[in-house]
Amino acid sequence: MRRVEDLRVKLFSDGADLAGILEMHTRPWVRGFTTNPTLMRKAGVTDYETFAHELLRAVPDRPISFEVFAHGEDEMERQALAIASWGAHVNVKIPVTDRAGVFLGPLIHRLSEAGVTLNVTAILTLDQVQRVAETLAPQTPAIVSVFAGRIADTGIDPVPIMKEAKRRLRGRPRAELLWASPRELLNIFHADDAGCDIITVPPEILRKLDLVGKDLAAYSLETVEMFYRDAQAAAYRIETAVA
Repeated sequence: MRRVEDLRVKLFSDGADLAGILEMHTRPWVRGFTTNPTLMRKAGVTDYETFAHELLRAVPDRPISFEVFAHGEDEMERQALAIASWGAHVNVKIPVTDRAGVFLGPLIHRLSEAGVTLNVTAILTLDQVQRVAETLAPQTPAIVSVFAGRIADTGIDPVPIMKEAKRRLRGRPRAELLWASPRELLNIFHADDAGCDIITVPPEILRKLDLVGKDLAAYSLETVEMFYRDAQAAAYRIETAVA
């Protein structure tokens, strides 16, 4: 039987809904938070900096990742340094490439050498993991975010890829491997088995952790009861006469 208490992987909550973030902040097993411009827009955030500072005030004690959103490398660097100045527990998300597909290794290297704790994001290939590992400053903490869920969306098992990604990061002991974009609660255990350091999970999946270890026969009965209760609440009828 799998148990939440046995997990070695750190659970980060991923989202931009402030109420959900505050809820997750009450749970000590949530070790950090991540967000991105897409999640922020979906949550109705209209002012990036105002939201970020509100979030930092609400969560002063755990790492939070905020992402740059410029296209040009110079503006990306300016944004990254500004975000890094917001607090010691801020991680700066830098995409692995720009919009033209150009590897952002020089920018990643400069920021990492300057002591900025980076979260290098949107990684989907082992070649990208390798290049990022070679670019990061050994002395600076970093997160390497591999979008395992998106890999799975293409029909490829991400677990062997994540295991190999962890191996390729051995030369950067201060770099943590993050399983990004999980699709179901089971992915938390996949990430743990693969040796990932972090998995970033939306609150709607984190809330399912209470189901871990649940008796499946009891869960089956609850499901039967749910179908019956909803049919009654909807006042469904079948009037077809028997021939």
